[in-house]
Amino acid sequence: MALISSDRLRFPCEPWKLVENIHVPGDEGTLETLFALGNGHLGIRGAHSTRGDGGLPGTFINGFHEIWDIKHAENAYGFARTGQRIVYVPDANNFTVSIDGEALSLAESTVLDYNRSIDFATGIYEESTTWACRSGATVTTVERRAVGFDSRGCLGLELSVSADRDVSADITSGVVNRQDQPVEDHSVHDPRRSGRHAGRVLLPLHTQGNDGSLRLAWETAESRQRVAMAVDHAISAEWQPFETLVAEDESTVRYVLAIHEGEPFTLQKTVSYVVAGASTDEDRGESLAADAEANLITFDEILGQSLAHYNQYWTTADIAIGGQPELQQGVRWALFQLAQATARAGVAGIPAKGVSGSGYEGHYFWDQEVYLLPYLTYTNPDGARKVLESRHAMLPDARVRAKELSVDGALFPWRTINGLEASAYYAAGTAQFHIAAAIAFAANRYQWASGDPGFQPEIGADLLIETARMWASLGFFGKDGMFHIHGVTGPDEYTAVVNDNLYTNVMARFNLRAAAALEHEGIPETERMVWRQAAERMSLPYDPHLQVYSQDNDFMTLEPWDWNTPRSKYPLLLNFHPLVIYRHQVLKQADTVLAMFLQWQDFSAEEKQRAFDFYDPITTGDSTLSACVQGIMAAEIGYGDLALKHFTDALFIDLDNSHGNTIDGVHIASTGGIWSSLVCGFAGMRDQGEVLRFDPRLPAEWDSLSFRLRVQGRLLSVELSQGSMALALVPGPDSSDEPLRLKVRDHDVTVGAATVTVPLEAVPVPPASVFPSSFPTAGLPIVGL
Repeated sequence: MALISSDRLRFPCEPWKLVENIHVPGDEGTLETLFALGNGHLGIRGAHSTRGDGGLPGTFINGFHEIWDIKHAENAYGFARTGQRIVYVPDANNFTVSIDGEALSLAESTVLDYNRSIDFATGIYEESTTWACRSGATVTTVERRAVGFDSRGCLGLELSVSADRDVSADITSGVVNRQDQPVEDHSVHDPRRSGRHAGRVLLPLHTQGNDGSLRLAWETAESRQRVAMAVDHAISAEWQPFETLVAEDESTVRYVLAIHEGEPFTLQKTVSYVVAGASTDEDRGESLAADAEANLITFDEILGQSLAHYNQYWTTADIAIGGQPELQQGVRWALFQLAQATARAGVAGIPAKGVSGSGYEGHYFWDQEVYLLPYLTYTNPDGARKVLESRHAMLPDARVRAKELSVDGALFPWRTINGLEASAYYAAGTAQFHIAAAIAFAANRYQWASGDPGFQPEIGADLLIETARMWASLGFFGKDGMFHIHGVTGPDEYTAVVNDNLYTNVMARFNLRAAAALEHEGIPETERMVWRQAAERMSLPYDPHLQVYSQDNDFMTLEPWDWNTPRSKYPLLLNFHPLVIYRHQVLKQADTVLAMFLQWQDFSAEEKQRAFDFYDPITTGDSTLSACVQGIMAAEIGYGDLALKHFTDALFIDLDNSHGNTIDGVHIASTGGIWSSLVCGFAGMRDQGEVLRFDPRLPAEWDSLSFRLRVQGRLLSVELSQGSMALALVPGPDSSDEPLRLKVRDHDVTVGAATVTVPLEAVPVPPASVFPSSFPTAGLPIVGL
């Protein structure tokens, strides 16, 4: 059931905010995700601060995790040994407000007025509630939150309380260790959701507090990572805290005072988090808490950093859609989430849920290279470089892992935080060797788009060479003279451990070609020759009867899925054993179609259309990564209505909780796919060729589409309207004014500071492909001889 789009009274459509102005119980967990704040390093869910009003509240730090030994029911060589899971760090978003002896809560108190919002333009969360107290007083509480950016470990919380008469107030501000509170292990029922540790995770190292200040530190039981926090309080009244209590799992600062009519009471709570590895120092916690204290800044400074960051961010990252206010709000929410997941991650990966929740255990997947790095590369190249630096830092472990699986070069983990493979189910994990090509592809795109002179010798060459060596040893030259890659799983996890997965082979071919083209003294000529031969003789399964590239060698022989399966049985992974799914012709996500998008220059328009026409109807969309890619290719082919449908489905995955697991965090890769849907789908951008190319497909219902891209040291402005495309370079201190050559359809265009307008003809809708009947593969009658 839709959430945001279905109730515009409760969630009004505003172009620069997400607003809720009616409180309805039951959606707390989902809305905590939608109203979360983060900066790529630190994230806090958008939970109500009052006890009992939250669904799954929490605070996270990217990369701060606990480990455990994976227990396999049946063991085998090379299985992942150590699990990793992001940890809830102690949470400062806790307030209790009692007025004349009544503790205010949305669940128990009378609410006269309610409104909360998250402002995309400023990064500030605000919640205002007016209460009818049992004592007869009318009280309004206003909360504001923001995270720091230059000070990425800082969080600011403000609570203001006002009344229409004199009241007695008892206000408690708390810090709670939520990680070690008993919570259900949701992963038992849904592998997409986060599990819980059986034992205690955070062990106290240092607990100190007095006069409204807290200095606290913990250490994880197994990974031995440490986290410390410093918390200070500042109030508007001349009052000292009534008491300051410190404990390992809950520490509080309490104020007891009178609030007079017309004199609001304001409490500002500033928090600084610091994380570090294990230490042998005797004062392991005290020194780290001192570091946290040294990083504390005021609430106003935190607000200022947030304002400054987003003021700069939107000048490059904004995408404007003309005449579509609901889509515009959704797009800006998605772009806001991308900023929150990546802005200050540092040299770390981007978790699949960013820092908005614990879903997928806080792991880094191929998502970041294929779905997030296009956005980062063209809006924040420095951020893209840092992600690739984090992959480069994993190379030593990846080389060890390659030897474990009897291949050369480097084998990157399918899912990880610390660089080690954490996927216990190898069929849908380790077998997805295509992550190697995703990393190489992202490195190549970054180099092409940025022109960064230091990247290739420092990072890019290593990533391309080590992954090419892996492919060369994983595959083999068969009796047919072709190069084959067997025993792999492609992006479509409903088809596992197959031979010659088309996506894998297409991307491996790219990887081998890119590495062979490098001018690098570390590549022997014989090795370079093997890479070239493997690439040119790569086996790409093709069904001549259907005239369609086959997803793998055997896909066209599988029994078709029964499409009368009721919707209640989707997603299939929660309702059918994997072996049932694997033996049927059904997709979790676009696979062959994705290959044709990423390696666009290798396939003809007819090949792309026939592949799309064949695979789109049998793709369930059970993966949140699918709709955006299907929409991009639908746009390229000319299926405007279908492209818009897929785009809209992707846009509201989280806003409408259409996959039922938004509670665990934003699907960050899907939001990256939204950026690509607009830039690569409707604007038709393709890169890594001779020049940047555009082949626009603006939906008929839209007035316009505009955005900016950072390309080879320039800032390119793109404005697409019905019938034309306008391009110009935006001057600036960090932008070159050297003209940029590019292509718009068949037009060669040179873009400078003056706007260049290219006329566009309407694109006809091609007739749909007609397929011959498939060969029967099951249910044949027994014929007697």
